[in-house]
Amino acid sequence: MDIAELKARLLKLLEEDTEFRYAVAGLIGLGEILRRLDRHEEELKKIWEEIARLREDMNRGFERYDQQIAKLWNEIAKLREDMVKGFERHDMELAKLREDMVKGFERHDIELAKLREDFNRAIQLFEKRFEEIDRRFDEVNKRFEAIDKRFEIIVNRLDRHEEEIKRLREDMVKGFERIDRRISALGARWGIESEEAFREGLRGILEKELGFKVERWKARDDKGIVFGYPSEVEIDVAIVDKKIILIEISSHVRASDVYTFKRKAELYKEKTGREPDRLIIVTPYADENALEAAAKLGIEIYTRV
Repeated sequence: MDIAELKARLLKLLEEDTEFRYAVAGLIGLGEILRRLDRHEEELKKIWEEIARLREDMNRGFERYDQQIAKLWNEIAKLREDMVKGFERHDMELAKLREDMVKGFERHDIELAKLREDFNRAIQLFEKRFEEIDRRFDEVNKRFEAIDKRFEIIVNRLDRHEEEIKRLREDMVKGFERIDRRISALGARWGIESEEAFREGLRGILEKELGFKVERWKARDDKGIVFGYPSEVEIDVAIVDKKIILIEISSHVRASDVYTFKRKAELYKEKTGREPDRLIIVTPYADENALEAAAKLGIEIYTRV
């Protein structure tokens, strides 16, 4: 076999035998390139197919749009016809309106002429009336001058009365201030005395009816635990069955009173080294906020003894 026949057979194998072609291409470094080219051809084929389908969809869409545009043009033509007819009707109505306006203006001109005549007659009457009014104003002015003189006399008298009223008002203010000071002093004194009497009365009821032996405990609060500054603190203490009960008696209890009582209990514990078993507030009236604060702090409030 000569070289020419060998070349011919090799070329035929390369054309007909794919594996042989890839093997030869691989030997010369072109196998991967050919495989990629084949993949690219497949992808290009898919792309062209997608483009063809897209072209079909676009053609169908353009057909729909052409139909819709044709309908729109038909509607526009109908609308133009209706507008032309409407304008014709409006022109006719405007022409009629113009005729009516011309006739109306003619009637108004006639009425205005009559009104002008009536107005001229009215002006003549007003001029006569104004002359009479001027004469009357002169008389009124003379009367006002007399009234002004009388008012001057009255104003002078009122000025004197106003000064007297001012002095009387000052005396009344001073008197009320003195009365307020006396009432405030009496109220403060009576409030303190009545609160103390109330406490003593309830303390007696507790000892007599409930069998509590209530003692008054006093201590110096140097750290300001109760009131925030050093002070003398007092609290009622009852011992029942070896249990320590701290009692606060008041005619009216607010939330602030509850917190103060709690701090008094803390001071008692610090000073005596003993933990109170119960904290009790006895009062005929307690605010809602006081009841809520007592529930949170574990303090019992009794409004009936």
